[in-house]
Amino acid sequence: MSTYYVNKFLYTVDRDPEWVARYKEDPAGTIKRWETEVGSWLNSSEKTSWLSFTDEERRALETYDYVWLFEAGAHFFLYLTLFIGIFEDDYTQTNGPLSYQREWARNLSHWTGKTYPTVAL
Repeated sequence: MSTYYVNKFLYTVDRDPEWVARYKEDPAGTIKRWETEVGSWLNSSEKTSWLSFTDEERRALETYDYVWLFEAGAHFFLYLTLFIGIFEDDYTQTNGPLSYQREWARNLSHWTGKTYPTVAL
């Protein structure tokens, strides 16, 4: 997994409410747009052409598959805060407070007592 690139996506999208709204509305389109407008930039004056998502990473980001992201080594705080921003209101309306976080914990409960995957680059 290109941990750096996935974490960069999660971090930069989470910092901008417009990107968060876009990602919720159209994940695949947002990922493509982000790759063009943000992901290829190393800094304000230098671009790269070698960074890209693998098919698995793209699928996980398009489907908000946080279990796969966790197991592949994406930084859990980055996708947890982003996905809470995307899903918390909807989950709270239908299932009550903290329902998204409780679902998240249930879906990752098979990791209880195990060493977590590294988030090191």
